[in-house]
Amino acid sequence: MKDSDESKPYTTGEVAGFCDVTINAVKKWIASGKLGAFRTPGGHYRVNRDDFESFIGKYKLDIKDRLFPPEKKKILIVDDEKNIVEFIRAALEAMQLDCQVETASDGYEALIKVGEFKPALLILDIRMPKIDGFEVCKRIKSDQHTKDIKILAVTAYGTEDADKIVQCGADNCILKPINLKEFQKSVQRLLK
Repeated sequence: MKDSDESKPYTTGEVAGFCDVTINAVKKWIASGKLGAFRTPGGHYRVNRDDFESFIGKYKLDIKDRLFPPEKKKILIVDDEKNIVEFIRAALEAMQLDCQVETASDGYEALIKVGEFKPALLILDIRMPKIDGFEVCKRIKSDQHTKDIKILAVTAYGTEDADKIVQCGADNCILKPINLKEFQKSVQRLLK
């Protein structure tokens, strides 16, 4: 389905086609209250996406994954060192996660991308130009819309930075040079 069509309600004919039934069967589901719908000014039924998705889940129709595929997890890597970004990207690819990856090279760019990209996980270097990781972490965790983003911080400056970033709200912090297995375990744990 196209993104632009997601908010558009379905006709009874579209619902019938998705479920491989007749339009009359769909109208019976609506009349009996099994499937939520509303009438247009012209008297035709329309079914909102949420109502249809609930109906599919409630009656365990095996078409849910085809019609409403689960959204890919999004990961934002924020580091000003290109070789670290490439290492992290390669480590994520090796994990064979079904995810989208974006990058940012400083804290300012990271905050803009968090708003646009809406990642589930932020892999955040602490010491960066413009806005450092401590400030990025504080802003994300204090905002109602972004506070649930998981943050995996990375630092080359030892346990003092690691303790401070956790106090700022990071979910975990690992030290550079990054241990591949430790990094991958942290990513898996935070994405669950």
